[in-house]
Amino acid sequence: MLTLGAASAALLLAGDRVTGAPASPRRPLARGRAVIPPANTSPSPTPRPTLKPRPPTPTPVPRRKEAVHKVHDILPDAPPNAIALTIDDGPHPEWTPKMLDVLAEHDVKATFSLIGIQVKEYPKLAQRIVAAGHQLCNHTMNHPLWIAEMSSHKVDKEITEAHERIADATGVAPRFFRSPGGAWSRAVFGSAARHGMVPIDWDIDPRDWARPGTAHIRRSMLAAKGGDILLCHDGGGDRSETIKALRKVLPKLQARGLSFVQL
Repeated sequence: MLTLGAASAALLLAGDRVTGAPASPRRPLARGRAVIPPANTSPSPTPRPTLKPRPPTPTPVPRRKEAVHKVHDILPDAPPNAIALTIDDGPHPEWTPKMLDVLAEHDVKATFSLIGIQVKEYPKLAQRIVAAGHQLCNHTMNHPLWIAEMSSHKVDKEITEAHERIADATGVAPRFFRSPGGAWSRAVFGSAARHGMVPIDWDIDPRDWARPGTAHIRRSMLAAKGGDILLCHDGGGDRSETIKALRKVLPKLQARGLSFVQL
């Protein structure tokens, strides 16, 4: 009897294995109290990032036939001894901070001609330029030296993309436009005017982009006189000569009674 009972129990425990059906899985007993999920299990909404307000759409200005190269054509009420320093081709991760330090040391406000693709790469530097109180100028998206030979559509694309990139990064819409290499055409003047920008050139060009030597850059810039717009660079290559020259040039021009103004 005991033997028969044990055999019967074994058959009952085997259960489904006797009939060929899979055995029912056994779940381990949970220890401790069960965790009851809250009634509302929907995920919390992801907070939206805070976006900088876009500057208003610029008001078009009359199209010019030539670029401005005198301070008083832009600032007629500026004193006779006013000069303006313009700095092209940045922002650059090495030379723009050094340029800003030199300008701050001598309390000089300048106008930075920014390339859109550089602003895209270094937006914080563009913001630092604005925070330091300097003026902004659109210098196209990719700096095409042949811009005067480009179609109206391509010219407008270069200028529009740079304009939007600078405005998005800094919250400031540039008031001025400088054409790469000083190359101008009817299409370039027209696009600048549609974006509300005044086209600007220069009087003093030390050709520092070619690295002619610190002494040459210094002599060229010291030839400035009241009303002149000066050109130098913080991008496009090694600008150590430019930085060294400006450390001497800025205080000497100020000592001569010339006053730096931003356009």
